[in-house]
Amino acid sequence: MSESKTLLLVDGSSYLYRAFHAMPDLRAVPGDPTSAATGAIRGMINMMQALRKEVPTQLAACVFDAKGPTFRDEMYPAYKANRSPMPDDLRAQIEPIHAMVRMLGWTVLDVPGVEADDVIATLAVTAAQQGVTVVVSSGDKDLSQLVNEHITIMDTMNGKKRDVAGVTAEFGVPPSLMIDYQTLVGDTVDNVPGVHKVGPKTAAKWLMEYGSLDNLLQNASAIKGVAGENLRQAVDWLPTGRQLVTMKTDCDLSAYVPNLPALDALHLAEPDKPALKTFYETYGFKGLARAISEGTDTLTSAPAGAAPKPKFEPNLGLFDEPEPTVSAVSDKAYDCVLTWEAFDVWLAKLQAAELVAFDTETTSLDAMRAEIVGLSFSVKPGEACYIPLTHSYGDAPTQLPIDEVLAKLKPWFENPAIHKVGQHIKYDRHVMANHGIEVKGYAHDTMLQSYVLEVHKPHGLASLAERHVGRKGLSYEDLCGKGAHQIPFSQVDVARATEYSCEDSDMTLDVHQVLWPRLQADDKLRFIYELEIDSSEALYRIERNGVLIDAATLAAQSHALGQRIVQLETEAYEIAGQPFNLASPKQLGEIFFDKLGLPVIKKTATGARSTDEEVLEKLAEDYPLPAKILEHRSLSKLKGTYTDKLALMALPRTGRVHTHYAQAVAVTGRLSSNDPNLQNIPIRTAEGRKVREAFVAPAGCVIASADYSQIELRIMAHISGDEALVKAFHEGLDVHRATAAEVFGVAVGDVSTEQRRYAKVINFGLIYGMSAFGLAKALGIDNSAAKNYIIRYFERFAGVKRYMDDTREQAKAQGYVETVFGRRLYLPEINSPNGPRRAGAERAAINAPMQGTAADLIKLSMVAVQKAIDQQQRQTKVIMQVHDELVFEVPESEVEWVRTEVPRLMADVAQLKVPLLAEVGVGPNWDKAH
Repeated sequence: MSESKTLLLVDGSSYLYRAFHAMPDLRAVPGDPTSAATGAIRGMINMMQALRKEVPTQLAACVFDAKGPTFRDEMYPAYKANRSPMPDDLRAQIEPIHAMVRMLGWTVLDVPGVEADDVIATLAVTAAQQGVTVVVSSGDKDLSQLVNEHITIMDTMNGKKRDVAGVTAEFGVPPSLMIDYQTLVGDTVDNVPGVHKVGPKTAAKWLMEYGSLDNLLQNASAIKGVAGENLRQAVDWLPTGRQLVTMKTDCDLSAYVPNLPALDALHLAEPDKPALKTFYETYGFKGLARAISEGTDTLTSAPAGAAPKPKFEPNLGLFDEPEPTVSAVSDKAYDCVLTWEAFDVWLAKLQAAELVAFDTETTSLDAMRAEIVGLSFSVKPGEACYIPLTHSYGDAPTQLPIDEVLAKLKPWFENPAIHKVGQHIKYDRHVMANHGIEVKGYAHDTMLQSYVLEVHKPHGLASLAERHVGRKGLSYEDLCGKGAHQIPFSQVDVARATEYSCEDSDMTLDVHQVLWPRLQADDKLRFIYELEIDSSEALYRIERNGVLIDAATLAAQSHALGQRIVQLETEAYEIAGQPFNLASPKQLGEIFFDKLGLPVIKKTATGARSTDEEVLEKLAEDYPLPAKILEHRSLSKLKGTYTDKLALMALPRTGRVHTHYAQAVAVTGRLSSNDPNLQNIPIRTAEGRKVREAFVAPAGCVIASADYSQIELRIMAHISGDEALVKAFHEGLDVHRATAAEVFGVAVGDVSTEQRRYAKVINFGLIYGMSAFGLAKALGIDNSAAKNYIIRYFERFAGVKRYMDDTREQAKAQGYVETVFGRRLYLPEINSPNGPRRAGAERAAINAPMQGTAADLIKLSMVAVQKAIDQQQRQTKVIMQVHDELVFEVPESEVEWVRTEVPRLMADVAQLKVPLLAEVGVGPNWDKAH
């Protein structure tokens, strides 16, 4: 057999468990929890199709565990005794998966009496002995014992490749010693004991020192300490352990693979498309069935003998939904504009078009610093142009002068009557503004269209184009490369840049024509989309404004934090009686538990004594050293993340920090702040709050902060309609005090400070789906008392209980919940057979409408306030949006306007069953404005 051939072996059992646990709870009849589960089937389809393209081969098999016991169960009855039984929903999908994999052209093997690993081992060794290259696709580390110059393991879920070097680097021993290594370490998953308390590091150290397990055992008497004693006690067991972890490489497969050692029976066949189409229709995969009918399916193999990709990529499309709703553009007319004649032709097209898609190619992903390399426009699907402007490589063609091109295009860009569409328009607006052009007339953003319609899916253009119009284009990496060898776009060949950039604008227009009608057909979603477009405009202004940073204040804070950090280290050394690395879990464990005798709170998955945050907080209640460590960590993070870096992140030309607000990230509609993250400044500590002192106003101005009061509780009152809550807000009562009065059965005036604190924890805890256990932990009381508080709460606030129950049922029936304004929040796991996942989705179903409505309200406020500022020609600037808070830079002459008008504007953006209340604070810096 030719040495150039490759045998691809798939660990089907590993695949199907991963598919089952990774995919959402899909059903044959979407939305019907009583119909057959199909998530594992769909995941397997994606993974098998992607793998076939990833690894070009003519020989392949997918191997599953067969039903019934194996020889290992006879040898050791406790083998795999700790494993949970296969979930019923997964068991029901096994036979369809086997059938589907066969339809895809694979040989399917499940051999009684042995495990899938043994079958894989037998086939791999048989092929390798003939010089065939073997690729095993599995996440099972146990297969590493097979690796040699001919056999490689690839873990498709995380991109890990286990060749000889990879195994040695990962485990500390070469593949030839993996059986000995596994024998010493044991296998908790399969319930195979190793040497007690001997972990990976000790096992690797011993084997590299003694060369093999046999040599180690011959010298067992020389191994000192507890580990040596444990090794000697395990001597009688280890031969059995070695047999259990060693894969059989001589399984009798004659009844399953004819003519072994010849491998012709494992030939990878072409997919049976008619049978697959029927299968897909049966299990509700309409997009896959339609793709076969239209000839746009992705079933074709990579050509045999083609060079494999240099790196195995993770995930293999596990969550992809390749279900295009329209066919791809077949005829493309892409122009590269290098002359004024061609420019004039395209300028006329831009001026005549009803809608133009526009994209920039730039020098940077940092919108405030990016400069233009080229521009592309598309006036209808398949027709686009690219205007290269600053490409600079050896034989680059002569390009039109950038200043003149932008001057001629400026009137078109700044005409609000000319409608434009883009993908992530806020970025392109910044880029154009960097060149003195304020783009007007942006009517649509395909990223935001996707975010509103399908918040739970990816919103990148490549994903949108493949998902909705069946198109796949060049990637940035195709042109520029990756990592250290990546070149700037200005060095990309102009012809290739033309294809890439025209494709982006063309696909943006194409995707818009699919998504926009869907938004037009739903009034609620259209409202949310228009809110997102308006928010993009307001956020562009906020990002452009930036916030002034007082570098001297930050430097003083950094110095003070540095001194305190050093002091904490000294104090920690004194308590421990020695210097040590405060960031080392191993050294912390030795100091805490061996030297100081602190109690072990919990252990890690590998059995090590944990020193994580939760453990430190628990120990800090009674011991000084953990408290010092916690404070040291907190201050070090504050110093490294904020006080040392904020001033350095200021843009030189403005002297301000310009954060980036990501709109299309959080499923609830909340914004995400990045570079720097202004939403995560730890304001619960005095040191963290001080950081906000460095956010200042220029001379003649002050900082103002406006935020909603108890916004999520007000939203709860509105959507639940609970009479007691609604009454409390209408009467202007302290809602936590009113809650305490109801729960504890006392008059409002008699509520104690402690009772109010309890009520506040209960109010917010229930919004976030807190259980009795969580409440008990938060209040420091026992579970039964916490349970009684919750019972009493729901007795007094029956409307809240009714809302929670109804919302869970509604979410299970339709797969999503909505905000007050109609933003749709999908819950893929709401009918999951996995208990913890289902419970998490149920908590989200209750909380998401409140978080999402709060996000909608602050966006409505941001838009309304910015509109008022513009209409009244105020000099006040919105400079930050942080959670439910708007932050302003206000001329002293406009302070009174902000104090009176901003709360009114924020309160009037929506009419709820309870009044909205916004409060404004003013000060010389952000901290003092609270």
